[in-house]
Amino acid sequence: LNLPPKDQATERQIRDGMYYEDPDELYNDGNAFKLTFRDSSGMVVTVLADNYFGYCKKEVKTQVSFSANLSGLGEEEHAGGAVVFPSYDLGEEFDPKAILPPTPHTFKDTLMALNASEEASSEGYLIDEEFPSVVFLPENATFSLREQRITWEFKGEQKSLHLIPDNAYVLPSGYKVEMKVTENDGPWKLVGTVGEGFLCHKPCTVSGGGKSEISKPLTDAIVSGPVYVAEWEKDLALAKEVIGRDYSDRFLDPKKHNLRNRTILDPDRSLGSVIKLLTPSHTLYTDTFNDWLESIPQRVKDLVLIIKRRYRPDWGLDWEKLFSVDSVNGQPANELRFDGDKLITRLLRVGFDEKGSWRLFALRKDFIPANKILAEDDITASTVAPIRLLNEIGPGTFKESAKFVHNCEYRLFQRPDDAIHRGFDKQTEKDLARPGNFISNFECLSVEDAKDQVRQTLTFEKYTDPMRDLILEVSEQEDPDNFFVSSANPRMVDGKPTKNPRYLQTRPDLYYPRTVHLATMGTRLRRKLSPDQSVLYPVRSVLPGRRNNPADPDVGIRPLCCFAPIHYLELPELFIDFIVSVTGKSPSTTGAGSEGALTKAPFNALLPIHDLNAALISYAATGQGAFVTSAGFIGPKYQVAHDVSLLIPEIWSRLRDYENDPQDMIANGLLEKVPQMDFEGETLPTQYLGYRITRRFAHEFLGRIFTDPISIFPEDMLKPELQDEEQYADSLRNLVETGKSVAKRYFQDGSIEKACPPLRALLELMSEGSGDGKSLQDKEFRKLFDPEAILSSDWYEERLKTRISVTRSYWEQRISYLEKFLEDHANREASKRLDIPDKLDFSKDALSRLTDDKEAIARIHGCLGTDPSLFSQNEA
Repeated sequence: LNLPPKDQATERQIRDGMYYEDPDELYNDGNAFKLTFRDSSGMVVTVLADNYFGYCKKEVKTQVSFSANLSGLGEEEHAGGAVVFPSYDLGEEFDPKAILPPTPHTFKDTLMALNASEEASSEGYLIDEEFPSVVFLPENATFSLREQRITWEFKGEQKSLHLIPDNAYVLPSGYKVEMKVTENDGPWKLVGTVGEGFLCHKPCTVSGGGKSEISKPLTDAIVSGPVYVAEWEKDLALAKEVIGRDYSDRFLDPKKHNLRNRTILDPDRSLGSVIKLLTPSHTLYTDTFNDWLESIPQRVKDLVLIIKRRYRPDWGLDWEKLFSVDSVNGQPANELRFDGDKLITRLLRVGFDEKGSWRLFALRKDFIPANKILAEDDITASTVAPIRLLNEIGPGTFKESAKFVHNCEYRLFQRPDDAIHRGFDKQTEKDLARPGNFISNFECLSVEDAKDQVRQTLTFEKYTDPMRDLILEVSEQEDPDNFFVSSANPRMVDGKPTKNPRYLQTRPDLYYPRTVHLATMGTRLRRKLSPDQSVLYPVRSVLPGRRNNPADPDVGIRPLCCFAPIHYLELPELFIDFIVSVTGKSPSTTGAGSEGALTKAPFNALLPIHDLNAALISYAATGQGAFVTSAGFIGPKYQVAHDVSLLIPEIWSRLRDYENDPQDMIANGLLEKVPQMDFEGETLPTQYLGYRITRRFAHEFLGRIFTDPISIFPEDMLKPELQDEEQYADSLRNLVETGKSVAKRYFQDGSIEKACPPLRALLELMSEGSGDGKSLQDKEFRKLFDPEAILSSDWYEERLKTRISVTRSYWEQRISYLEKFLEDHANREASKRLDIPDKLDFSKDALSRLTDDKEAIARIHGCLGTDPSLFSQNEA
């Protein structure tokens, strides 16, 4: 291996164990290892001596990253992500024209987008050619769950269709309506889903930080239970008061609003509109009205929403008799019924209390978990493209460019943390019950184990049907040499179940092509795209994840629990976070500390500074803010596991465009600068934490999901220093000290010379406490990270010039190869069959576009370019 003896090894080689003491000793003490050789042409040779699939997968990641850096224009990112489509409970009657915001879309637009003729839709609707269960309807269609009917007018005639549960009905605006059961044994509902998708991108996320969870369904964390009232007569009287109130006096500035004086039970007022009406707002409503709303108990507001959800206009004012509670021992009980049937409410888990009990919170009556299309899960190839070169990519807060991502994996190496709880992780139980799985770190169970599990009726019944059926099937077999795995039985290591069970999951979007087709067709209609235009989903939110933990003195783990649920970091603080990528305890790692720049330290064939340079360009070009989210713990007191990670896509996908701007959030008090704090005479470096969400953020945005949004994140969760000042202080020291240690390595290995000017100054500041004598808050220092300064800099232009040079060299080599191929008479037939002359003409045309450097560089301005230092004599 050509490693040096210890007395000749460098400091880094000693740190990494890259030396020997005895010439006869085995490399890595005879344990698993990986050897990699590479050169600047892009050739990589790797030898893996291990049977753990994760290492094989990560080598693919390494080579994708190597290729992206050498070529330029792209990145390989350690990321998760999903395209999210918010969904809503539409009640039992739905008239889109009365409820949805007006749009200019018509059924003619649908026919144009689908390249369909009017003859194919002679009845005023169209059936999808690829999936017949997808039906396209005109803009005047109305839906009745009670009658299970859809009606509309077409060419002066009334038309109708039977409302079928297996069908999805798509309006010209791309809005989709379906008849669904959204909870176990719950009622049928009309569910509406928006046409425009919102791509949530979770890059640079540490192990256990929620990469996979961002694309997982929220449904597993939802539980259902009865609806309770406190004192039926009093609660009903209050509900009647709320329903009958005149709301025309509620606005701070009535002139800005269209006062239609609709009652709560008016059919033209949606359930969502009533929820907004009954939610206090300091920006919309008077103090008097807000005080009145605050005086109404939440259970009474919930009762009003239940009445609204069930109300039919033909009842008039005679709705009260349909709602009741049972009588127990002659006294009214507390469980609410409608027309004799028990009503249910839905609760979502958001972490655990100090005793380990679930923290459950009631969901809004119109809330339905969003539809998600998986976009990324670990190995992502991404690029940024100037928006001036793009057509119809949907709404978004883009600066000069937009980012696009691509999932590089067919199967995902999942760690189902919650599957140990039988029946909780429904997707994992379904996956592991299928044949043909690749499984790691699950216990190998016998036929006798299966019989034993079946005998344990109380726990066996908790499994979902697929896993229960598998175990029953195994228990009935006679061959004792048959084995199986259960989702709830990780491999036993040293007498304890491992916390790193793994399996390869086939991507859900490949298993369910109809779901993807329905989503993209909705977006196509929403944007009015022609059949020849692609449906592209740009990144609309950047949401890295961090794993936090309290101190664990028994194993020497320091606290890392100074993060609130969500932080916004400006570019200097964000790149400190990316460079350090510090993590708390995780099932996938042996300890805590830095996972390397962009969480890619073990998976780089090049120095990490090259990835950092490209990433800075990406953030400058798109101008999008990054919001860091917490997993594991929030402060030492609140364990949240992945519950916040699951919640984040629901929050962000429901933001309006202007609400996704962090500067707008700061101006409106939704984000606050983490305040300076002294502890035992020491001024803590709280500036590293940037901004964090406030009570107003919770009220405004969590209020679109929960009935009582303020209760989700209590004061000491929003401000973790209130839980334990000592652990908060040591967490900050942990961050800064780890950052200093990591930054020094860039000077030790010489990679500081390859850093772009802003990152060089940042690394100097992290290493020495200042950069050119400037602090983190110094205005001149922060100007280095201004997007306009970055994109107009000489060093960025050098990246673009290098990219043009690399591209020119590429086409010159292609032309040379094709010309030689054509000159060989033995290739005459093959040249004709393979269209080699056309390929040669295409290559020459591409090269001709690069003759004018100035024009070529201007064309790719806003792209990543290529790192010039990779093509210098002293390559990384």
